[in-house]
Amino acid sequence: MSTERRHPNVINLDEIPTGTSEHGRFAYTARRLGVPTGGKGLGCSWFELAPGKTAFPNHWHSANEEAIYVLAGAGTLRLGAARVAVRAGDYVALPSGPAGTHQLLNTGDAPLQYLCISTMHPVEVVGYPDSKKTAAFALDPVTREPWARAVYPAGAEVDYYAGEE
Repeated sequence: MSTERRHPNVINLDEIPTGTSEHGRFAYTARRLGVPTGGKGLGCSWFELAPGKTAFPNHWHSANEEAIYVLAGAGTLRLGAARVAVRAGDYVALPSGPAGTHQLLNTGDAPLQYLCISTMHPVEVVGYPDSKKTAAFALDPVTREPWARAVYPAGAEVDYYAGEE
């Protein structure tokens, strides 16, 4: 593996640091491809899930549209009320909005590898129908560092003018 990049917009998967996350049945290994190659409006990440694992809770986006391309393995995609078997070579469009609620689970017996491609709107609201939560965040559009991030249970609201003088 060479440490010198061929071009700022070209990177090999083995040149990207691996990130991991684990919280019970939510566990993944990931490599972010978009930002290291200069991506601004379109992101892409490589994910690997062990058998029986899923990366994220069932959710939907209000601003960002996502897509999944399965590279290896097999799983089950929760897409709205449907459960759809997916395997290597499958491409899935995940439109924004509550009808596009989604979650990918590795229901196979081998690692599930996929690319997740998404628009990169820096301000987003995400709904979690299973746990009845809403998340809101705003990211710096260049560094992708969070400016604001909050997760609320359903019904956790205050009046618009509460606490204002």
